[in-house]
Amino acid sequence: MSKIRLLLLLSLFFTFSCTNTNSQMLDKTTVKELDLNRYLGTWYEIARFPHSFEKNMVGVTATYSLRDDGKIRVLNQGYKNTLNGELSVAEGKAKIPDPSEPGKLKVSFFWIFYGDYNVLELDENYQYVMIGSSTDKYFWILSRTPQMSPETYEMLLEKARKRGYNLDKLVKVSQKEN
Repeated sequence: MSKIRLLLLLSLFFTFSCTNTNSQMLDKTTVKELDLNRYLGTWYEIARFPHSFEKNMVGVTATYSLRDDGKIRVLNQGYKNTLNGELSVAEGKAKIPDPSEPGKLKVSFFWIFYGDYNVLELDENYQYVMIGSSTDKYFWILSRTPQMSPETYEMLLEKARKRGYNLDKLVKVSQKEN
């Protein structure tokens, strides 16, 4: 997939993430504290709702680092179809628009169009995170390691269900072994 196509698809995601469907039924409460320096680094995608910009992607990671302008550099990478497939890379930026709500970030992969990136659950040791948006169409479980213990995964699924997420369409993401 070309970088241009991937960037366009990512921009569509963030544009459409601003629309509402069953979002009113979701508990979109975000974490009250977020130590950005601890959050920076690489996260492995453990599970996600399917969407066109990550179709058939495996081995997906998101790496966050600080930019000189105070925003956050977002580097998403993944492989097409197999863990040995073609590498696809998309670079974006993120910001925390309101410091009083540090769990509500805005992310952009295309020009000035930003979408919601809501930190719903975060491990106190910053080892796993559950991400949502302003709609029920976008959902991710991320981990600092390529695999997550079944107990942690099930605990996060239960928290997501209690928040109102329908997990029928949740896709587990293949990752390389440690």
